[in-house]
Amino acid sequence: MSPRCPALSPLACSLFLAILSLPTAATAATATSPASEAGEARRLDRIEVRGEALAPMAPLSLEAARKRLAERAGGTAVIDGERYRQGRVSTLNDALGFAAGVFVQPRFGAEESRLSIRGSGLQRTFHGRGIVVLQDGIPINLADGGFDMQSLDALMARYIEVWRGPNALEHGAATLGGAIQYVSPTGYDAEGWRLRSEAGSFGYGRWQAQWGGQAGAQDGVIALGGYAQDGYRANARQENHRLSANYGYRFDEALEGRLYLTHVDARSALPGALTLAQFRANPRQAAAGNVLLDQRRDFELTRLAARLAWRPGDGREWQASAFVSDKFLDHPIFQVLQQDSRDFGLDLRLRNEGELAGARNVLTLGAGFVRGDTRDDRWVNRGRANPDDHRGARTDQSDQRAVTATLFVENQFYLAENAALIVGAQSFETKRRFRDRFPVPFDASFERDYRGFNPKLGLRFDLADGVQLFGNLARSAEPPSFGELAGGPNVTLVDMQRAFSGELGLRVLRETLELDTVLYRAQLQDELLSLTDGNGNPLGTRNAERTVHQGLEFAGRWGFAPDWQLAANLLINDFRFDGDATFGRNRLAGVPKEWLRLELAWSPSDRFRLAPSLEWVPDDYFIDHANTFTAPGYFLWGLKLSGELLGGLRWFVDGRNLADRAYVATTGVVADTRVPFNPGNPAAPRPPRDGAYFLPGDGRSVYIGLEWRR
Repeated sequence: MSPRCPALSPLACSLFLAILSLPTAATAATATSPASEAGEARRLDRIEVRGEALAPMAPLSLEAARKRLAERAGGTAVIDGERYRQGRVSTLNDALGFAAGVFVQPRFGAEESRLSIRGSGLQRTFHGRGIVVLQDGIPINLADGGFDMQSLDALMARYIEVWRGPNALEHGAATLGGAIQYVSPTGYDAEGWRLRSEAGSFGYGRWQAQWGGQAGAQDGVIALGGYAQDGYRANARQENHRLSANYGYRFDEALEGRLYLTHVDARSALPGALTLAQFRANPRQAAAGNVLLDQRRDFELTRLAARLAWRPGDGREWQASAFVSDKFLDHPIFQVLQQDSRDFGLDLRLRNEGELAGARNVLTLGAGFVRGDTRDDRWVNRGRANPDDHRGARTDQSDQRAVTATLFVENQFYLAENAALIVGAQSFETKRRFRDRFPVPFDASFERDYRGFNPKLGLRFDLADGVQLFGNLARSAEPPSFGELAGGPNVTLVDMQRAFSGELGLRVLRETLELDTVLYRAQLQDELLSLTDGNGNPLGTRNAERTVHQGLEFAGRWGFAPDWQLAANLLINDFRFDGDATFGRNRLAGVPKEWLRLELAWSPSDRFRLAPSLEWVPDDYFIDHANTFTAPGYFLWGLKLSGELLGGLRWFVDGRNLADRAYVATTGVVADTRVPFNPGNPAAPRPPRDGAYFLPGDGRSVYIGLEWRR
C-alpha cells in the first residue's frame, strides 16, 4: 500500500514520499543483482506510513451529531443538507418541511414564515419568537428573544439539528418551541469548489459560490450567494445577498479555535394580507394600502462570532464562545420604523463524560450572557408620495435594552447499558428597559425584570438495535420580547409565559427505516396572545390565563424496496383555551388541526431520482380565537426530478403546486372577527366580518438547478 500524508503540505508530502521511496528502489535493484542471483538474498522489512487526516473538534460530524441527538430523552432530528439540496432551497419549508414537529408556512413564497414548534410563536409570520436559533452553538436570536429568518441560510449548513420542546438544555434553551441549530461546513468536509444556480417561475433566481479547504492546522470555508424573485403576487419583490465564512485553527490535538463571519443584505417588498373575498377574486393582487405606502422590510446584518473548543483527553469537552452583531432595519409599514441594534453575547459550557458509581455518566453545564441595545425611530409613512424618503413627521423615538443571563446543568446517568436517567435545570434572569425619547402624548418608559427556574426529568430506554423509547417532564418559560411590550401605562399587564410539558416518544434509527413519533402535552400559563375583552374590544398582546397545547408529531423514512423510499411528516395539533372567561375552550387560531407531507422517491442510480410529493391540510382552520372565521384547507402536489452527471455535476427540476391550486399559505391571527358589542343595542347580533387576514401561496411553479462540486 502506498504511503499517505494528507496532513502535510503538497511540497512536504512529495519530499517525504521521495525519501520513503529510496529503500524500495534499493530493494528492487538488489533483487536483480548478480549477488542476489548467486543466492546472496537481501531482504528489507516493508515500511508503511499512514497519516491520519485531521478532523474539526467542533462542530461534530453528521454521524456523530446523529448519535448524540439520539441520546436525548426527547424529540430531536438531524436534517442532512445533502437531502434538501436535491431541489429548490429558498424558504424555511424547503429545508425543514420533513423535520418532525416543525410547522412552517412561508408568506407569499418568501423566507419570512410562520415557524412554530408545539404552538410556539403562533401569532408571528415574521421575526420569529419562541424558538432558540443557533449557528454552531452560538445564538442568532437577538437579546429579547426574536430572530430574523433571512439570517438563516440552509445552503450554508452541512446539517440542521432540531430540538423540540424543552429538550435543548445542552444549549441552555428552555422555551416552548425548543431550538434549531444550523451547523456550518468546515474546510475538512467541504474541500474544493461548490457552485450552485437555481432559476424558475415568478422571476426566481438564486446562486451560490462556495470554497473550502485545509492545510495543516488551518481550514476555512467561504460562501457568497444571492437570491431574487419578483414573486407570485404584485408588490412581492424579494432580494437577498449573503456572505458566510468560517476559519479554524488547530493549536494542537486538544485545542481548536474557529471564527465566523456573516453578512446579510435583505430587501423585501410586502404585498400584504387580503380579505377572503379578494383572495377568491384574484390571489395575485397586493393589498392596496401596501402598494400606496410602499411597504417593505429591509435590513442589513453583520455578525462576527468566535468559538474555542478544548478536549484534554479525559472525557471533558470545554467550549467558550462569543459573538457581536450589528443590524439596521428599515421597515416602512403603516408608519416608517427604523431600528439600529447591537447585540453581543458570551457562552461557556462543559461536557464531561465519565463514570459515576461504576456506570456511564454524562454531565453538561454552562452559563450564557447576552445584551442588546436598540435605537428605535418612527415617523409617519408618506409612501409613494415621496419615494426618495418615506419619512414624514416623527411619531416616536426610544432606546431599548434587553439583558439575559442563563445558567444550566444536565446530567445523564446510565441506570443500565440500555437505560438512561436525565435530570437537568435551567435558571435565567432577564431585563427589559425602554426609554421613551419622544414622550408624546405621555412618557411610555418602563423597566421590567423576569426570572425563571426550569427543571427537567427524562428517561430513555434502548429496546433493541436502533429502537428507543423515551419520555420527559419539563418546565419552560418565555419572557415577552419588545414586540409584546408596546410601552405605555398597561405594560405591567404583560407577564412571562410559562409551560409544564410532558412527552412520550418512540425513535427508530435503522438502515432502511427511520421513525420519530412523539405524543406531547403542554399546560401553559399566561400565554402571550393578541386578545379582546368580552365585548370584542381589542386589548393588544395579553396573557391568556390557561391554555393547552397537545398533539402528535410523526416523521419517517422507509426504504420499503430496493431503490424506493417513502418520507412522511404528520402533525396533529390540539391547541385551545382552558376555561377562559372570554373564549372558554375555543381552539387557538393560526394552525391547522392536521398537516401532512408525503414524498415517494424512486432512485435506481445516483444519476436519476424521481419524487412525487403532496402537502395536505384537510380541514379549514380558525384565524380568530373566538372561532368565528376560518381559512380554507388545501391539497397540493408536486414532482421533483434530480440526479448526478459525470464530473461532479448535479441537476434538478422541481415542480410545485402543479395543479395550480389557489390556496392560503398562512394567515394573520386575531382575537375576534365579529362586529364589536354595541352597548346601545345589547341584543344586536355580532356576525363575523371578512378582513385582511389571508396570505396566498404561490401558484404553479417550476424550478431548475445545477450544482457543480470539485
